[in-house]
Amino acid sequence: MGLAKEFKEFALKGNVVDLAVGVVIGAAFGAIVKSLVEDIITPLILTPLLERAGLEDIKQLTWGAGVKYGNFLSNVLSFLIVAFALFLIVKGINSLRKKEEAAPAAPPAPSNEEKLLMEIRDALKSRPNV
Repeated sequence: MGLAKEFKEFALKGNVVDLAVGVVIGAAFGAIVKSLVEDIITPLILTPLLERAGLEDIKQLTWGAGVKYGNFLSNVLSFLIVAFALFLIVKGINSLRKKEEAAPAAPPAPSNEEKLLMEIRDALKSRPNV
């Protein structure tokens, strides 16, 4: 029974759950980027180039006997879009953190000793000079 309890504690730790959520969101984001590259960017930007080459899809670009560099180019383009999107997200998060850190911290309240010293100082100031 100890092994099951240990596994449950491990699997439900915050870091493991966060990682699982990140993987799922990353997979969904990857599908969005793939669609962006294949369905929007490739037709808009690369269609004239592909038509000159007599191709319909970037993945049809090959060298010699089957080196599919078009598929590689498509994946590189997808990676660059994902990396740029993540860069923008991290940059936004960092700017929010900087704003939080930039707020000046309130000065700490004086300790009891400091309060007593201030009272003594004020009492000495109010005494007539002897």
